[in-house]
Amino acid sequence: MQISKRYFGLATGLILSTFMLYACSNETAEEIESVSAEENEVAVIAPHEDLNQLPVAPEIERDGDDVSVKMTAQITDIEIDKDYNYKAWTFNGEAPGPVIVVNEGDTIHYTLENLDPAIPHSMDFHAVHTAPDTGFADVAPNEEGTFVYQANSPGVFMYHCGTDPVLSHIANGMHGVIIVKPADGYPTDDEIDREFVIIQNEWYKYNDLNDMTNNEPSQVVFSSKALNKEYQPNTDGTVGALIDEPLQAKVGEKVRFYLANMGPNEFSSFHVIGTILDDVYIDGHPYNHNKGMQTVGLPASGGAIIEFTLKEEGQYKFVTHQFNHVQKGAAGKIIVEGE
Repeated sequence: MQISKRYFGLATGLILSTFMLYACSNETAEEIESVSAEENEVAVIAPHEDLNQLPVAPEIERDGDDVSVKMTAQITDIEIDKDYNYKAWTFNGEAPGPVIVVNEGDTIHYTLENLDPAIPHSMDFHAVHTAPDTGFADVAPNEEGTFVYQANSPGVFMYHCGTDPVLSHIANGMHGVIIVKPADGYPTDDEIDREFVIIQNEWYKYNDLNDMTNNEPSQVVFSSKALNKEYQPNTDGTVGALIDEPLQAKVGEKVRFYLANMGPNEFSSFHVIGTILDDVYIDGHPYNHNKGMQTVGLPASGGAIIEFTLKEEGQYKFVTHQFNHVQKGAAGKIIVEGE
C-alpha cells in the first residue's frame, strides 16, 4: 500500500540504454581464476560518465513495530575484479545493497531517494504483499517516494529494483537481502554461535542487455553483509572478496548463514567443504526445516538459512558446486581457530 509519493514515473525524453576449486580441493586464492573485463564494453550512459557517488549508510529507525527505512539509488564505481572497475547501479553505493533486518509483524515505512540523474528506479521487496504498480512504483531521477508494507512472513528474501528492463537494473547491481525474523524464532536459535549473511550474484558486460540476456556471466561472486561488525566483513560482490577477507570462527562453534542468490540468471548449488549442514530452513521459513543436507539449491532470488558445526581447526572453503562458476570467482573461506 502506498502512503505518499512526490513524483513517480518515467522521466520524459529518456532513452534507456540496452543495456572450484576442483572437486572440493584446497587451492589458494591465487589459483581461483576469473574472466577479465570484456572487450568492446558498452559506453557509459552520458549522465553517469563522471558520476561516482560515495556509499552512504541506510537510515533505519524503529518505533515499536514501525520501522522506517530510507535508502538511496545511486551510481558508484566498484572494482569487481582486479583492474576491472564497474560503474554499478546500486542501493546506497553497495552491490549487493545493505542488509535490512526486521521482525515478523513489523510495518515497514520505506523511502527511496533516487540520486541517479538520468534513470528512474524502484524497490521490489520479495518479503511483502502489495500491488506492484503502486507499492513498487518508479521514483523519477532526483526525486523520492515513500511506501508502507507489512512484513508478515518470516524468511530470507531478495529485494531489487523493479524498473523495466528489470534485468538491466539487477545485473547492473541493484539487489540485496531483507531478513524477516520469525516472531517465535527458530528451533535452533540457542545453538548458534556466529551468524553471517552470504550472497551470490553475477556480473556481465557493463550495461549490455543483450549480453545479460543471451550469454554466460563473466564473474560469479560471493559477498558478506555484516550482522555483527565485530567479526563479520561487509563486502561488495567482487571476485575474491571472501577469500581476501575470510570469515572467522572457532572450533566447535555452530555457524548460521543467511543465504541468498541474487542471480539474476544462474542457479546456485551452495556447499561448505568439510562439514554437513545440520539444519536448513528453505527460504528462511521455520516451517521449511530440513536436516543433514550436503548442498542447498538456490534458484535466482532463492534464499535459505543453513547451520553447520566446524569441528576441527583449519580453512573451510564454501562454493557453489557449479564449478564453472567457482572458476569465475564464486568461492569464500572460513578460518577456524582453536577454542
